[in-house]
Amino acid sequence: MDHDPRNPAYIATQGPLPSTVADFWQMVWENGCVVIVMLTPLVESGLKQCYHYWPDEGSNLYHIYEVNLVSEHIWCDDFLVRSFYLKNMQTNETRTVTQFHFLTWLNQNVPETSRTLLDFRRKVNKCYRGRSCPIIVHCSDGSGRSGTYVLIDMVLNKMAKGSKVQSGIRGLPPVTHCAPPQRPGARRGVKDQFEFALTAVAEEVNAILKALPQ
Repeated sequence: MDHDPRNPAYIATQGPLPSTVADFWQMVWENGCVVIVMLTPLVESGLKQCYHYWPDEGSNLYHIYEVNLVSEHIWCDDFLVRSFYLKNMQTNETRTVTQFHFLTWLNQNVPETSRTLLDFRRKVNKCYRGRSCPIIVHCSDGSGRSGTYVLIDMVLNKMAKGSKVQSGIRGLPPVTHCAPPQRPGARRGVKDQFEFALTAVAEEVNAILKALPQ
């Protein structure tokens, strides 16, 4: 959560396993989520990182949740966007869920540059804007990469809110005021990831300053 424990801003979770994929889609449905941020490739160095929890075409049924692939758009070499049509077969209710899949952030590492991840985040937030449901963020185990992304997003969101209230850059919260994710293990391998988070925040602040009227 960010500031209100009754309204979580994020759900940081491990990537679905074959035995938990139905539970994953149930979580998506019960929390009213419309955005999924996936930060791991399905396979890395020959090792499975995450179960393929969506259909490549058409639809798959996971318990009572039917998932239809509507579209898949490749933005660049680093990430793509998929749109799903999610249907509860018991109630016949339907929803649209968008998955943003970052492909090149490998386990225990950080992206080569923060620029691509920041571009990725902007597209996530443009889709999410105005929603009150949590964003689902997952990598393979739901700790390092997920925690790093949530930290970057939370700090930059606080900055954006602060700049709107303050009508300037003064008064923005320091990184230390943003609590790390409450998921156990989210601080594993922290040094490089925390340094990357600081670099990403600094780069985005620099871009904001450059865009301000001189």
